[in-house]
Amino acid sequence: MDRRNFLKVMAGGAVAGAAVAAGCKHPNSQKAEGYQAGEVPVGGMTYRTDKHGQQVSLLGFGMMRLPVEGGGSLRDNPDARLDQEQINRMVDYAIEHGVNYFDTAPVYMRGMSEEATGIALKRHPREKWMIATKMSNFRNWSPEASLKMYRESFEKLQVDHIDYYLLHSFGGVDPDGTSDFEKRFVDNGMLDFLLKEREAGRIRNLGWSFHGLQSEFDKVVALDDRYHWDFAQIQMNYVDWHYAHEIEEENVNANYLYGELDRRGIPIVIMEPLLGGRLATLNEPLAKRLKEREPDRSLASWAFRYLGMFPRIMTSLSGMSALEHVEDNVRSHCPCAPLADDQMALLDRVADEYAHFPVIPCTTCQYCMPCPYGLDIPGIFSFYNKSLSEGNIASEGTVEQKEYRRARRAFLTTYDKSIERLRQADHCIGCGECLKHCPQGIKIPEKMRMIEDYTNKLKDSLV
Repeated sequence: MDRRNFLKVMAGGAVAGAAVAAGCKHPNSQKAEGYQAGEVPVGGMTYRTDKHGQQVSLLGFGMMRLPVEGGGSLRDNPDARLDQEQINRMVDYAIEHGVNYFDTAPVYMRGMSEEATGIALKRHPREKWMIATKMSNFRNWSPEASLKMYRESFEKLQVDHIDYYLLHSFGGVDPDGTSDFEKRFVDNGMLDFLLKEREAGRIRNLGWSFHGLQSEFDKVVALDDRYHWDFAQIQMNYVDWHYAHEIEEENVNANYLYGELDRRGIPIVIMEPLLGGRLATLNEPLAKRLKEREPDRSLASWAFRYLGMFPRIMTSLSGMSALEHVEDNVRSHCPCAPLADDQMALLDRVADEYAHFPVIPCTTCQYCMPCPYGLDIPGIFSFYNKSLSEGNIASEGTVEQKEYRRARRAFLTTYDKSIERLRQADHCIGCGECLKHCPQGIKIPEKMRMIEDYTNKLKDSLV
């Protein structure tokens, strides 16, 4: 499907005028790199319509990167608790400005996201928000464990119905030929059970999220004839549109995923619109191109307005961990203004260059965690990508070169400060436990060896 076919089609939903006036600032706001804080202009959220005529905010709140007490992340402090006060503040601001789609899962934030989301939302009238959660039965898909997970979601969210329920992240195939979808949802009877729950009204919309093989995607999309999927969740952004497969060979380009769902009329929810935040913090040359074109717009706003060009998209999820994220993302959707042809062409060029920049396509989803040998897998990848974007990956050359010595020093000194020594890449034994959980299809042990070899090379050149 040619993306250009969508350039003349915009919105697909009314712009509501119910947002509150601008200027609603809150205390304790964290600084967020790549976003712009400040007042949100007076106006309304852009909405799309789901299969049943329900109005859904084009911006959805992803509850998988929530703030923790004391700052930092759960990777830095596994015993930390979520900052419920800050979460409440962010949710309040989002609802005040028209966001009504909130997405969580039993596995998010080490199992704490659903409860925190339920606490924050329960303080608002039920008609003001819709909740999406998932059957995340990755490690134990027995009927008993799956049913327990389903029922606990209702308890933690404090609801009597779930607006959007997903079969969470299928797409792989076991060596014996059994697919994730079959073993986790079909063979154990869970799909039949969830269909009955939809008939009873306890699930209002039943769908799924996909990461994996195109053959598995095609198989489940075709089941729409039988199950009548209410929606589907895919990864899509201006890089993955053409280059997902090029970055990791097992990934499927978003233009194919979107095209197949659009052809069947299945509403689409977007995950990773910012590639785990990387499109909000592009390297300096790429960021400069976008900033020169629109100095007053954040880098994140380009990615969200790009997605607004596609009428089948129902909502785009943003994993927001600071109030600045909420403010800037709301600003990009109130309303979601279309991009001009020359802006789309600029994003094409940025995507092409980004796809050929050797980053590791980790979105810090943490599905690979905990590592049985203690590695901080997403932390290592984030550090490496940040070093790459900041020019601290030493280029090929002799050790006498000034730039090589500068980059070497910056990498080695920052590595030990960023990642605990016992959690670094050289402690990977290649067990492969992480491989079956990575939705990006990253060959994690291979990348760990690459980083270990590179680090050892830098250390050897000091001698």
